[in-house]
Amino acid sequence: MMTSKQQELLSFIHRRLEEGGVSPSFEEMKDALDLRSKSGIHRLISALEERGFIRRLPNRARALEVLKLPEGMERAKKPALVAAPKAPAPIMPIAANDIIEIPMHGRIAAGVPIEAMEGQNMLSVPAALLGAGDHYALEVAGDSMMEAGILDGDFALIQKTDVAREGQIVVALIDESEATLKYFRREGPRVRLDPANSAYEPQLYDAAQVRIQGKLAGLLRRYN
Repeated sequence: MMTSKQQELLSFIHRRLEEGGVSPSFEEMKDALDLRSKSGIHRLISALEERGFIRRLPNRARALEVLKLPEGMERAKKPALVAAPKAPAPIMPIAANDIIEIPMHGRIAAGVPIEAMEGQNMLSVPAALLGAGDHYALEVAGDSMMEAGILDGDFALIQKTDVAREGQIVVALIDESEATLKYFRREGPRVRLDPANSAYEPQLYDAAQVRIQGKLAGLLRRYN
């Protein structure tokens, strides 16, 4: 049997997900259940998780998914005097405020190419900034992409790919040793990497010298 507080919390989480697709914060759960501290919410969530009613989404902050509802709550949702047709069980909504952790691969030049450094750190990123596929992050060094709104110290969110279309902003690995963030263009048999700053000249390379390692998917900026 579920306790009354477990049922009350499950109902609150489910209702908030159905209304807006966003799971409530622990503070909101505490207030809704009139509890004195969030430790009680942690215990209730752990109990619901152990019994298979909810699960915490991996690598995502404040994101819960309702897996099932107890029979009493399911029946209570149906109108008392109307016989509704039987329909497939609805897919439970997932929080829209997901946070995903992606690998942080050091610094990348937005000016003269510098060596791309592999790192073990992770960067927490709102899922809404990313599309399909695998991603990683690079800290921008330099100002050659400033006219594209990419500034020194920004975090470039990169979708992994080895191909690019004309005019896309890409991570280009040059001679297997140096990486840079530039507009990708072709000039005959050669590759031209264009900056977004009139103080810098385009960089021309033989196509065999350049390997695409990803394209820009988003940008994060700190203001402190």
